Amino acid sequence: MTHTYRTTAGGHRNGGGPPGWRGSAARYALLPLRIFLGVTFVYAGLDKLTDDRFLAASGTGSIGETMRAVRDSSAVPWLVDLALKNPEGFGYAIALGEVAVGIGTLLGLLARLAAAGGALISLSLWLTVSWQSDPYYYGNDLAYLMAWLPLVLAGAPVLSADAALAARRRAR
Repeated sequence: MTHTYRTTAGGHRNGGGPPGWRGSAARYALLPLRIFLGVTFVYAGLDKLTDDRFLAASGTGSIGETMRAVRDSSAVPWLVDLALKNPEGFGYAIALGEVAVGIGTLLGLLARLAAAGGALISLSLWLTVSWQSDPYYYGNDLAYLMAWLPLVLAGAPVLSADAALAARRRAR
């Protein structure tokens, strides 16, 4: 079987980046980020879903109490007010969203959409729960927001359901 390679202006075969270990490193560069964010979001979502105190409208450790505590220091108090209309529903939505985003990210299934969901969750948490952090970099939600952006832009090009589906479409 003979392979024909197209060489780009930079001298790289098939436009896939540099050959050898540098090429492999470049192709797999986002994989540790995908694994970290995916595992973290699945864990965070399951942690919330299994914590009866978190999913309550009031009481120590509840989503309702957390929202009431950050309402006046939030950058978007209207979003906190919206959550306070149904704290339990909001808690379930955040938890299930985190699980869905984490699974999508780990599997690389609809990876850009999953990453956009993760970025949206992180943005909403930064603007509400960790907005009052001073200095701002003490709030971890901003760092998570920034971590999601490369995955929003690049998706999951390797070791992913998206890549397998794309290869299958190309083979047809």
